[in-house]
Amino acid sequence: MEIKQAVEKGLKLPVMEAFYTIQGEGTFTGHPAYFIRLGGCDVGCVWCDVKESWEAAKWPVLSVEEIVDGALQYPGRLVVITGGEPLMYDLGPLTALLKERGFTTNIETSGAHPFSGQFDWVCFSPKKFKEPHPSIFEKADELKVIVFHKSDFDFAEKHAKNVLPTCKKLLQPEWSKSDKFTGEIIEYIKNHPNWNISLQTHKFMDIP
Repeated sequence: MEIKQAVEKGLKLPVMEAFYTIQGEGTFTGHPAYFIRLGGCDVGCVWCDVKESWEAAKWPVLSVEEIVDGALQYPGRLVVITGGEPLMYDLGPLTALLKERGFTTNIETSGAHPFSGQFDWVCFSPKKFKEPHPSIFEKADELKVIVFHKSDFDFAEKHAKNVLPTCKKLLQPEWSKSDKFTGEIIEYIKNHPNWNISLQTHKFMDIP
């Protein structure tokens, strides 16, 4: 099977990086996790801190078996699939094998593509630069909105109307704007207690 066909079927995926660390943000903050960062993104956030991930062709294409073997080298059994934009690919084969090998599977996605894969926790982080695919709304366990501009509060509420009532709602200051917006987020959450705050604790601790 050609590489292109294997990628289309989700049997091989471009991997920018994979590493074992501590999850620094969102609901699973503080948990040891193996991150699989897939290459390729068509969302194009201006403040993205991994813009080098956008071009999929730059990164090695690995079989799902190779990817899972990498995760098995570490004692933790939580995997976070991120990007780039991971839902550009069919994640069914990768997540099926991860589940078979005993992993808890999490994803962080903008939701801009049709949903695929078996996930125990779905972090939906919508972006203004590309509308989410409708399939994400019923799958989202966590709605995490990055606050880069004052209009992002209204943007957050817009998407909060579409997710399930059980979805956890988080506001997170964009790192370069944290001095400006952390205080505003605190006050907003005090007045809108259905939201919680998320911080990029890994950046405070200076870990990947």
